[in-house]
Amino acid sequence: MKAGKRYTSAAEKIDRMKTVDFQTAVSLVKGTATAKFDETVECAVRLGVDPRRSDQVVRGAIVLPHGLGRSERIVVFAKGEKEREAREAGADFVGSDDLAEKIQGGWLEFDRVVATPDIMGVVGKLGKVLGPRGMMPNPKLGTVTFEVAKAIEEIKAGKSEFKTDKNGIVHSRIGKASFDEEKLVENLTAFLEALMKLKPAASKGRYLRSITLSSTMGPGVKIDPVWATNALR
Repeated sequence: MKAGKRYTSAAEKIDRMKTVDFQTAVSLVKGTATAKFDETVECAVRLGVDPRRSDQVVRGAIVLPHGLGRSERIVVFAKGEKEREAREAGADFVGSDDLAEKIQGGWLEFDRVVATPDIMGVVGKLGKVLGPRGMMPNPKLGTVTFEVAKAIEEIKAGKSEFKTDKNGIVHSRIGKASFDEEKLVENLTAFLEALMKLKPAASKGRYLRSITLSSTMGPGVKIDPVWATNALR
């Protein structure tokens, strides 16, 4: 498919053969985010791991220093006192079997899902719906918990979840193009630091193989992975 004039014009401003530091990458991405809406800034990192091996799957979550710049619609599966706690904490939708039936029926007007451990039997039946969308609650990510108020607070504060895909690449949003450059740099740094801490013991050689920053409709900007590795130590 042929690229549009706006994308082509933006791409001409970027040297595809050159890798840059965080500040330059953020500046270039902001400068090429010219859509009529506030574009999301995303980071894609190819890691030196074999995602086919369970001991090399990198998965985690981080509350970014400056949030994601959007309001997440949160579904909470809970009953009794925890249901009340979730509503008071600001959950957009709370329920159990009734909520599961609604989702099974095709309703998907939400962004994140939290569940208490005792309700996972109900939520587990939604695996085929939530799993492919990356919405399935997971105790490792803090979304299967009895501390529902804390989970909701972290999500609304800008909690970003990530996991290696089948190609060993991790994708994460780091904010909006309208953010100040320094805020995007700090969010990007926090995300990459979280990745560094999760390096599997079985991973050999260079861990950060490639890093690309882009906006929703803009071209990718390559960050020097060797420079980044040294800067993050």
